Amino acid sequence: MNINLHIDRLILDGLPMPHSQRPLLQAAVEAELTRLLTADGLSPGLSAGGAISHLPAGSLQLTHDNSPAQLGRQIAQSVYGGIGQ
Repeated sequence: MNINLHIDRLILDGLPMPHSQRPLLQAAVEAELTRLLTADGLSPGLSAGGAISHLPAGSLQLTHDNSPAQLGRQIAQSVYGGIGQ
């Protein structure tokens, strides 16, 4: 099964992320979402196809030592909570 996921915009209010680290964050989100979708798939309501115009992903637990990789995994897990099984 092929899954095409397009995230038009990811809004991270109040996140002080240097511009140079944004590609690392994006790669981490993509990698973790790929892992989760490969392992567990989509929710039954989306597996036949569909679109979600807005998905509130909730809040994240930020610490002083959050790396882009750690933060990307948390973001992907939160997004997956809205689209996964």
